[in-house]
Amino acid sequence: MARIDLDLSHSYVPHPQSDDDYALLPLKMTFRDGGAYALLGPSGCGKTTMLNIISGLLAPSQGTVLFDGIDKTNVTPQERNIAQVFQFPVVYDTMTVGENLAFPLRNRKMPVDQIKTRVGQIAEMLEMSHQLDQRAAGLSADAKQKISLGRGLVRPDVAAVLFDEPLTVIDPQLKWQLRRKLKQIHHELKLTLIYVTHDQVEALTFAEQIMVMSRGRVVQVGTPEALFERPAHTFVGHFIGSPGMNIVPVQVAQGAVRLDDGQSLAMPPGMALVQGALKLGIRPEYTRLAEIGQPGVVRATVEKVQNIGTYQLLSARVGSNLIRARLGLEHDLPESGAVIGLALLGPHSCFYQDEELI
Repeated sequence: MARIDLDLSHSYVPHPQSDDDYALLPLKMTFRDGGAYALLGPSGCGKTTMLNIISGLLAPSQGTVLFDGIDKTNVTPQERNIAQVFQFPVVYDTMTVGENLAFPLRNRKMPVDQIKTRVGQIAEMLEMSHQLDQRAAGLSADAKQKISLGRGLVRPDVAAVLFDEPLTVIDPQLKWQLRRKLKQIHHELKLTLIYVTHDQVEALTFAEQIMVMSRGRVVQVGTPEALFERPAHTFVGHFIGSPGMNIVPVQVAQGAVRLDDGQSLAMPPGMALVQGALKLGIRPEYTRLAEIGQPGVVRATVEKVQNIGTYQLLSARVGSNLIRARLGLEHDLPESGAVIGLALLGPHSCFYQDEELI
């Protein structure tokens, strides 16, 4: 395993003139030895570009890639000693499952008894021990992708294992099982794992540290808890959560928070904010019903109530802003058109200036 340090930028345009010309804006990142990381963001944000730079499939326009302090910027993928698992299965159909898993080890002239032991260990972790003698050609796409995962994990000496949206072709139920397996494998083998995905559930359930990306920039690095509780950027608030964070433009002046419909909320004791235009963010999970007139409570008009099965989602309008509250099934919620009170100011409220948390 290796510690990986990035200090670079990348553009597919020969002479970039603006931020829009960059696939990766200038960044400094560190992946510690033995850590489990996720690169999370929408399509086109730079996740796969970063992964390919780490693996050596792509050279950065500027900057360096260090493995354990050694410059690997212009070194081939083979010399970096990494394993990469791609979005779609890459297997040898003419080989058996066991032969596919053993292939990377045989290439490195590992002793036969060690190959057998290692292949057995990985096959057991992936619950494929009973399929070792089956030819890969007759297997489902799910099983073939499990072989690809196993091939990436089978080498004990790799600097890092890189996953580029590896569960895209996997059945939803099996996805949950494989995420659990990957987490178990990480704890047992202590490999450096970097996992690219646009699926927040995959990232939040797998990684110890999540790097949220938007438009070529890493906007926040943190634990799942930190990303949920204190999003450092409004994009993170929107992107993480189901539904995402409520973001409401406000004006702060003379100890009060004013909304665009003219309602004014006194700031709770001990809260001090800069004056001027800000954005108030609060998760639907922390947006609760309350009596109109209480501190931090706004009047809102109910637009709709949806029963999701395990919770109810209330959507209400405050001026030009739609605010969602995620409430328990025990609540007897009002119908569309009713005027209610929603508590927006409290310990879970976040304030943003120029889209960044203050």
